[in-house]
Amino acid sequence: MCLKRLTTADSNGGLVGARRDHRVVDIAAQAGLSRATVDRVLHGREGIRAETVAQVRRAIDELERQQQQVHLSGRTLIVDLVMQTPERFAVASRNALESELRSLRPAVLRARSHLSEHSDPAAIVGILDGLRGKDSHGVILKAPDDPRVAEAVDRLAGRGIPAVTFVTDVPRSRRAAYVGMDNAAAGATAAYLVAQWAGHTGGVLVAVSHSSFHGEEERLEGFQRTLAELAARRAIHEVKDTDGLDRTILIAVRGALALHPSINAVYSPGGGNVSTLKAFDEVGVTPKAYIAHDLDDDNLMLLRTRRISAVLHHDLRADMRRACRMLLQARGLLPGTPVSRPSQVQVVTPYNEPAWVRDDEP
Repeated sequence: MCLKRLTTADSNGGLVGARRDHRVVDIAAQAGLSRATVDRVLHGREGIRAETVAQVRRAIDELERQQQQVHLSGRTLIVDLVMQTPERFAVASRNALESELRSLRPAVLRARSHLSEHSDPAAIVGILDGLRGKDSHGVILKAPDDPRVAEAVDRLAGRGIPAVTFVTDVPRSRRAAYVGMDNAAAGATAAYLVAQWAGHTGGVLVAVSHSSFHGEEERLEGFQRTLAELAARRAIHEVKDTDGLDRTILIAVRGALALHPSINAVYSPGGGNVSTLKAFDEVGVTPKAYIAHDLDDDNLMLLRTRRISAVLHHDLRADMRRACRMLLQARGLLPGTPVSRPSQVQVVTPYNEPAWVRDDEP
């Protein structure tokens, strides 16, 4: 049985009006549900929870985006992308992963996404533990460095499901490897740019999305250490635990600027830059230097309009390709052993956007 493209839901929550492209077995594997449950959703049977209907909808959307992968022959492996991060970076990461799937061999890979904006170790543990019964073949994970998360990764490893940490590490776990930026080097680079562009006096705001993320703490430590060497008179004022969300970071930055009016530069390892700049606009201050992370849509717009000075970036598609290859190595489908290898830090200004940015635009 196949399902056509989803257009509407009937009064019982069933999915109707579909293009017959996807078999129930594919939807079930993508959703992590039984075939019987998916069949009940598709036919609008009574007693189906709204959450289950939404889960099937997400699976169909993922299959649509990964249409080419669904029809390839060969052994199919399911990779679960599990991330706690602002939506702007989660979507960029998911798109990077799905763009790389068709280039990976010898297996055919499909991706399921489990994305949340809030740092919540218990929620991550629930997702990871749930994967043990959903035919997962590997996990790409961005999560807090929390003992409970490490234990959940260890339980997956014990069931033969490898995990690769992405962007931020959970180093005291049995994860197969870490993929992402050299975070300490990124923080040091940001300190160098602030010292060069904003001088040696005044305060610098550092906005970290959450103190539990190992990678952002490494960026902060690299920034603090290097700024102390290059501009010892500059005071660092931290904003933490906003989850990098616009509504929470706006309040936090307003408070920091009220307490420390000497702030005239920004290093933003954790995002929320539109709201951070809004807080500066409210007090009539333009940062002398503003260093952000990652070429998401918000940061591209701010870079092009000269609201931020530079973006520290790593190639998400190359990182996702490397993460998938490490999962294949961990499963014995490629030769070699997964080895953590940090990505090179790229300093992107308004004058050197990577070619792939223009290629990806409509």
